[in-house]
Amino acid sequence: MKQTLRLALQRSVVKRALKYAIVVGAVLISINHGDAILRGDVSLSRLFRMGLTVLVPYVVSTLSSVGAMRESSN
Repeated sequence: MKQTLRLALQRSVVKRALKYAIVVGAVLISINHGDAILRGDVSLSRLFRMGLTVLVPYVVSTLSSVGAMRESSN
């Protein structure tokens, strides 16, 4: 677990995950919340869900990078 966290916090992993989170998150927010944004119906709860929408690709990218790094070191 300690090694996984160390790898997940490496600058290159964080930087890559942020890039994917922004791009994929923006697409997902457009798909899932676009109509509400256009209506101006952006509540605090919707903003929270949008944040989670961006968090998902960040976590997936991070876990994928860490898994690949651990696999290549074996």
